[in-house]
Amino acid sequence: MPIETRVHGAGGTVSQTAVDLGAEVVAVPVRSGPVAPAAEVAASLPFTLDELLELHKAKGEPGEITAAQVRVGDRVRELLLYGVGDAAPADLRRAGAALARRGRGRTALVAGVPDGDLAAFVEGALLACYEFKIGAAPARKALGTFAVLTEAGPESDAPAIELGTARATATALARDLANTPAREKDPSWLAAQAERVAAEAGLTVRVRGEKELVDEGFGGLLAVGGGSSRPPRLIELSYDPEEPDGRHVVLVGKGITFDSGGLSLKPNDNMKTMKTDMAGGGAVIAVMSALRGLGVRARVTGLVAAAENMPSGSAMRPGDVITHFGGTTSEVLNTDAEGRLVLADALAYADAELDPDVVVDVATLTGAAKVALGLRHAALFSNDDALAAALTRSGTAAGEPVWRLPLVEDYRAAIDSDLADINNIGRGGYGGGSITAALFLREFAGDRTWAHLDIAGPGRSTAEDAEITRGATGFGARLLLDWLTP
Repeated sequence: MPIETRVHGAGGTVSQTAVDLGAEVVAVPVRSGPVAPAAEVAASLPFTLDELLELHKAKGEPGEITAAQVRVGDRVRELLLYGVGDAAPADLRRAGAALARRGRGRTALVAGVPDGDLAAFVEGALLACYEFKIGAAPARKALGTFAVLTEAGPESDAPAIELGTARATATALARDLANTPAREKDPSWLAAQAERVAAEAGLTVRVRGEKELVDEGFGGLLAVGGGSSRPPRLIELSYDPEEPDGRHVVLVGKGITFDSGGLSLKPNDNMKTMKTDMAGGGAVIAVMSALRGLGVRARVTGLVAAAENMPSGSAMRPGDVITHFGGTTSEVLNTDAEGRLVLADALAYADAELDPDVVVDVATLTGAAKVALGLRHAALFSNDDALAAALTRSGTAAGEPVWRLPLVEDYRAAIDSDLADINNIGRGGYGGGSITAALFLREFAGDRTWAHLDIAGPGRSTAEDAEITRGATGFGARLLLDWLTP
């Protein structure tokens, strides 16, 4: 659902802007220390801001808020002293989110913003305003208008506001796609959303249906989707920049619109979040939606391998052997390790037909990655140190951190099969489930420069924190946009 809050830059003073907009809330930043600002909006208070901060034992930490009331113009308004820490991008992202949440139910909020990454501040505020609700509207609507004032002024601030808004909008799209219930969201629905995005964002799109998948040999997609009455799709989005830099990047997303585990059935509790098992595919579609607006100069192709993994008489069985696109075979030892089977087809297709300079796949792939790294870091695997370093930097800058794990060559034997070229899960007591999954995917990337992002941990959240909201987080969209944007 689109973020309804609107952000715009304003000139003049906080007080005058609040009067002009009829804002119920005004806010001034407080750095670590805490360091109280010289805020004209507080002139009518019978005490100093330092005294107020001391009373509440404030520290100026990012996201910390101290409240008071102040008369501005002809009415009393809420005054928020909000912590920005050292005003690093992560600090401003958290601070913006805290203000936006405090502004729920309000028409407008006017905030003075310190020097720093204004785009991160805007991004945090907008993402904290994200809502996905089916049924009655929330009792308190999201903040209506978020006006920001910096020393640079509205004209200078406009590019940063546009950048932050673009990244937040793309992330909200990724969240929407993943949060949509699986009853509505089958592979054909996801393909239709991609077609809509393509029409709006100046992309070309091709959707392969069941017959084309059979004719062209996409055995992984067909096997995983074979247990569902709603057949699989391979979605291909293409972006051609007006001023290309010569690079061709392929993004591959796992698009399992619901994962029951197939015949290797998941417990009921483990299925409750499986509508978000296409979060990687949603992130790819979201990234593609923003490329033209951000002026990305690389040619980018987005592939989403979409299927529904269900148990039935036509479902794949443990012990089956699949022939993937290009001819590599895999033995299915567990039907709940299905994401790598559909990604394998897409990676092999990218290698054989698209001639990319670099390939990055994104997937909620393994519980092992979540065990290893928790719920905030994605696991990163790559066959190229420079690519791994670049993605790590972008993850840090975007607030979507990754941690590189090794492609342990000694573990390769764990996916040797007695019948096929490889198994779809590791065996033989090696452990390292996220590593063996990455090694499986590497078999299909050819000699391409390749990276794999396992977002099983940070792809969904059970609580609000900073810019994160409950449900799908859209993880990966901001990271990849930072990496691709000049």
